[in-house]
Amino acid sequence: MSAIEMAGQKKLVLISGRAYPELAEQVAAELGAELVPTDARTFANGELYARFDESVRGCDAFVIQSHTHPINEWLMEQLIMVDALKRASAKRITVVAPFYPYSRQDKKGRGREPISARLVADLFKAAGADRIMSVDLHASQIQGFFDGPVDHLFAMPVLLDHFKKTIGRDDLCVVSPDMGRVRVADVWSDKLGAPLAIIHKRRDPLVPNQVSVHDIVGDVKDKWCVVVDDMIDTGGTIAKAAEALKKHGARGVTIACTHAIFSGQATTHLSQDFIDQVVVTDTLPIGPEKRFDKLTVLPIAPLLAQAIHEVFEDGSVTSMFEGAA
Repeated sequence: MSAIEMAGQKKLVLISGRAYPELAEQVAAELGAELVPTDARTFANGELYARFDESVRGCDAFVIQSHTHPINEWLMEQLIMVDALKRASAKRITVVAPFYPYSRQDKKGRGREPISARLVADLFKAAGADRIMSVDLHASQIQGFFDGPVDHLFAMPVLLDHFKKTIGRDDLCVVSPDMGRVRVADVWSDKLGAPLAIIHKRRDPLVPNQVSVHDIVGDVKDKWCVVVDDMIDTGGTIAKAAEALKKHGARGVTIACTHAIFSGQATTHLSQDFIDQVVVTDTLPIGPEKRFDKLTVLPIAPLLAQAIHEVFEDGSVTSMFEGAA
């Protein structure tokens, strides 16, 4: 069956967009369900179409889409799927967007700029979404952009479990790559029992993805540094951070990140000698062309499946992240 029926005739259905069907299949396997058969296609002029091949009336629907390149196409496809569910009388519709699209445009830094993350939330609401589920939002304030429940999941338990099993060093130092990630890095520091260091950097407002590292607050000399961040795009910023740490005497540098966007020359930047290891989750597809020897990819599907189960059963998503930031 492509739906899970529980007591009281509750019915859970999982629907996948075309951006990253492998992740949706893994989530379905964790839940012991199947994905709803869907006829999704792109017409010659670029318009998108979606229709579900079985009834979704009265169901609790979860629409899973990973917003990778081309992000606008996959965002539109998810909106169309939500609209189709609404018009097919689904009881509740949850948008599952492991990587929230346009999350970096969460505020106005200069005049005449959009707040695109808010626009995306408005689009989901207008399409008919009742709830949003996402992993490691770039800014927690995005939760307030949506007029409805937002389940903000954290990949920290997945990443921490990996490091506790594999590193086992007494010379660790947790590093925040900028002031915006200090709170998260501080929790990492507590969980690993390691000191905290902070990189002070300044971003050029006129040149995207260009950062100058200015100083390091904290002692990293002879330490194995774990740099924690929410996403890696081109890898230029995080590579400069790793280089600065090595110049300040760090013994080794491991990058821990949730969303592996890996645009442009990311694999080249992350393969440089001053980076020893990169650990990410698979919230976004990481094709063979984006893989390299130092990369470790951890599965996010079990976390998503557990959260979906809690929402469906009216349980507590918060209880999954005791002590998470």
